[in-house]
This record gives sequence, structure tokens and C-alpha cells, in this order.
Amino acid sequence: MTKKISKNIYENNLDIALNKLHSEGRYRTFIEIERDKGNFPSARWLSEKNHEKSVTVWCGNDYLGMGQSDVVLDAMRDALTKAGAGSGGTRNISGTTVYHKKLENELASLHRKEASLLFTSAYVANDAALSTLTRLFPGLIIYSDELNHASMIEGIRRNGGEKRIFRHNDVNHLRQLLTEDDVKAPKLIAFESIYSMDGDFAPINSICDLAEEFGALTYLDEVHAVGMYGSTGGGIAERDNLLPRIDIINGTLAKAFGVMGGYIASSEKLCDALRSYAPGFIFTTSLPPAIAAGAAASVSFLKRNQSLRDQHQLQAKILKTRLKSLGLPLIDHGSHIVPVVVGDPVHTKKLSDMLLSDFGIYVQPINYPTVPRGTERLRFTPSPVHGPKEIDHLIKAMDYLWSHCALNRAELSA
Repeated sequence: MTKKISKNIYENNLDIALNKLHSEGRYRTFIEIERDKGNFPSARWLSEKNHEKSVTVWCGNDYLGMGQSDVVLDAMRDALTKAGAGSGGTRNISGTTVYHKKLENELASLHRKEASLLFTSAYVANDAALSTLTRLFPGLIIYSDELNHASMIEGIRRNGGEKRIFRHNDVNHLRQLLTEDDVKAPKLIAFESIYSMDGDFAPINSICDLAEEFGALTYLDEVHAVGMYGSTGGGIAERDNLLPRIDIINGTLAKAFGVMGGYIASSEKLCDALRSYAPGFIFTTSLPPAIAAGAAASVSFLKRNQSLRDQHQLQAKILKTRLKSLGLPLIDHGSHIVPVVVGDPVHTKKLSDMLLSDFGIYVQPINYPTVPRGTERLRFTPSPVHGPKEIDHLIKAMDYLWSHCALNRAELSA
């Protein structure tokens, strides 16, 4: 009789995998925080010893604090009272409500497209759309920026079609790849407007020029830009007057809009095809009505409130100026994202821990594989309500800890 494999082998493999993360300083720690409505960006941290401490959140993606806005909360309460908690099913099985349709109409209008399609997250939207497009366009070749989101990479990988990876923001390399392929093959260029780890912008106009020259579709991920850029919050493509040149836009409701969910905005035909061909849409229960209502209210509100976007950019500029004055290795490409490079995973985690425990500043370490080894960092995301008091406290803490840990003070070039 053949001897069975002991189940201990699974436990041993898990120990090896987890110990590797610890030894490399890449083990992820999730702290328990409770957001304090009306007092954003303050929150309460429940430590391992059950001690409660007030902290300031400096790494959240609720960029504009809309998750605390009465405009959003009132819309959610109203929908919750009228429609209840869950949606009741997938979109084609009782999961389409007036709240979902209103939100899709708001998003289509935001990006000046014929239609939009809701998903449970922007990750799912990217994965579902990009993995389905080869079924809609047989022989499709996808050209993807090497620093694209994991969700885009996964969707492109799963579609089973041809793909080409071009060097980050390298239009010449993209041209070379396009030139080498069959001129008659359908093509799509997938890229982001703002890359969240460095905060740099894509050369959208130049990529659109290439797309038109080679007959390619454009697929733009705007998750770190929607709500925050453009005259109505439509993202970088709106800011640069390029919306008509973008065929498909991916966006999120979980960052600047302060709720959750993701979407695709495009032509009526493409959205219609995706809702009938994309498994990630077909077989997923739709967003709760209250979530959809809150998101629609947030999108509508931000379309009309440029002052909030202006204040957000001002706070980011002030923080970057203050950090540069300390000689810290800051990457500054002019966006709202503020990365300070530490360059070592253990030191990055230590700085994060000390900022939290000693100064009440919550910022998570960003380590490999999110960023390349040797570029580990702390990434700060200021909001319109990170005021002088919060910025002063952060600057003093960073100055002290940088000296305490004997780290280099040398500004990185943008």
C-alpha cells in the first residue's frame, strides 16, 4: 500500500513562505483603526495591547475625504432606508436598480462617453474587461506599459492573446513594437494616467497619436486621477482635453469618490458586449444600492466643486516643499502622490512602526513586489483637510527619525 503524504508538508511550506517574508522585512502588518466621522483624517488605533490611541492617517486613498461627507452619507442613508442592504443578485438577476443606472449615467457623463458599466472594484473592472476583449476582437494584440496595475497585468495575462510590454512611458519603444506587428492586426494600448508609486504622468497625447497612426484602441486607467483632475473630476484625460481620443476608461469609486466599486466608461456597444461576455461582470452580485447611491452623489458633487480639488493640490505642494527642505529623498512629478524613498525594506518598516507608535502618524511601508527592490518607500497621500497642524507634526517626526536612523538626505530627481 502506498504511503500517503503527511499533511505536515503543507504546514511546513506555509512556515517557509511566511518566514521568508519576515526575514526580508516584507511581512505585511494590518493595524486596526476606526475612522472618526467628522474628524478626518484623525482615527483611533487599537494596538495589540488593546490600548486606544489617536492617529492621523497619512496613507489613505480617500483622497478628498468624501467617505466622511454628509452629501455621500445622506444619499446612502436614504437608499438604505428605501432599498435595504443588499442588491439581491447579479445585474441580470434582480441586481440592477435605479441607483445603479443613475450611477452609470453619472459616470458616462463624467467621461463624456456613451455608457459605463459598474463592477465591484476597479481591479475586477480591469481584469474582466482586458481578459474579455480578445473574445470581442479576435487576434487582438495588447501593448501594456511595464508599470501597469496588477489588475491590468492579470487581465492581459488571462485573455490568452498576444501581448507586448513597452518600457515605462517610452513612446519610442511603443512605436517600435507597433511597427513590428502586422498592420492589419487589431491592437489596443493599455496604460495609466498617473502611476501611483512614483506619481508620474503618462504621455497620453503622444500615445493617442500612435494609436491613431496604427489604428489601435486606447485603454486608460484613471483610478488615481478621477475626482481630482479636470474641470469636473474626469481625470487627466479631461484636464488635457483628450477625452475624445480615449476609447476605454477604467476608474474607481473607492479613492477620491470615497465609497467602493469600479467601472468602465466607453461606447454603448462595447459596454453592452462586456456585460454579456465578461464573467467578472455576469457572475458577480452587484454593488449594494446604498453604495451606488453614495457613489453617484459623490461623483455629482465633485463635478461642481473645483475648490476641493484646488485645496488638495495645494496641500500636496506644501507637503512636498516642506519635505524637500529637509533634504529627504522625495520623488516629485507634480502629482498629489508624495513618495519618500528609504531604499531598504527593514528600515522602511521600522520607520513606519516608529511613526505610528511614537508620533501617532499612520503610513504603511511600500515594499517589493509593489515597488522594485532598493526603492522601498513611505508614500504619503495628503488631503484637503491635512492642515498646517498635521503637516507640521509630520515634518518634525520625519526630520527626527531620519536623523535617528542615520538615513541619507539626498533629493531624488523627478
